[in-house]
Formats: sequence, structure tokens, C-alpha cells
Amino acid sequence: MHLIAGLGNPGIRYHYTRHNIGFRIIDHLSEAYGIPLNKEKFKAAYGKGFINDTPVILAKPMAYMNMSGPPTRQIAEYFKIDVTDVLVIHDDIDLAFGKIKFKTKGGHAGHNGVRSLIETFGSGSFSRLRIGIGRPDNREEVTDYVLGRFDPQQEAVVEEVVYKAREAVEAIMLNKKIDDIN
Repeated sequence: MHLIAGLGNPGIRYHYTRHNIGFRIIDHLSEAYGIPLNKEKFKAAYGKGFINDTPVILAKPMAYMNMSGPPTRQIAEYFKIDVTDVLVIHDDIDLAFGKIKFKTKGGHAGHNGVRSLIETFGSGSFSRLRIGIGRPDNREEVTDYVLGRFDPQQEAVVEEVVYKAREAVEAIMLNKKIDDIN
């Protein structure tokens, strides 16, 4: 069993923000594989199903980005999923918009959601699918940027990015070697 957790913030206010790209990808996976996120427990929305033949739990921690660790770990513990079988999908300002990278373990690189996960699990041994959102220009604060919406040109390509992320998740679940997705 694998746990795939997309990071984001709950509430309509944050739905289309850059910071919520992890939630958008989980929603896409839910629809594509018929895995409804119809369970609410541990301050998370989640559902059980399969990606191809691999049993998975798709989850959206609903404790806000900076507190993503506790709900994610509670789900993993409840379903007896080892930290090495957890895949976290999150935004990354250090990657160009639309770039997708897979990483098997590591530090938080300044991402507060990933920091919360590392602190809660006591380890950075979970995998990450990093979704590039680019950096703000010099005039915009990082917080305002990540909590802002994609500009119209970017929003026109977000569905393609989400689809590529789905392909990456499929490859990861099939244990295929993937490097950079694009």
C-alpha cells in the first residue's frame, strides 16, 4: 500500500493558488482512477483504491500547508504504511513553472509543508514529486506569490502539468525509473 499525499490549504480561497497544486493533482488522480476522497479522518480527506494494480491511498491533509505532517503521518500509521512508501506532491518555487522532478528523499529546501512532514515523521525518507511554480519577480513577496493564482498564460498550461504529474505518479507506482518528467 502506498500513500500519495498532495499538499495544499483547505478552503475555496486557496483552491486555485500556486501552493495548492498538490491538491489539484490529487483531485485529478481521484477522478482519473475512480478513487473518491470520501473519507474524512485525521484532519484529512482521503480515499482508497488502485492506480493500475497498486493499492493506494490518496490524501489531502486539511490542516493547512504548514501543518501537513501530523495528518499525513496519522494516515500512514493507521494503514501501516512505511515512510518510504509515502509520496508527497508539492509546489516548488525553485523549479521553473511546469517543471516536474521526482526525489526519493531529502531535506525541506525551505518548504514549510515538507518541513512539517520531516519533523512529524522524524525523517525525510519519503518520496516527493516537486511541481515547479517558478519564483516571484523581485517586487512580490514569496508568501503572496505562492498564495496567489497562476497568471492567465500559466493557468492555460496547468492542466497539461497536472496530466504530466499523473503520468509521473503512474511510473512511480510501477517502479519505473524516472528522471525529470519534462
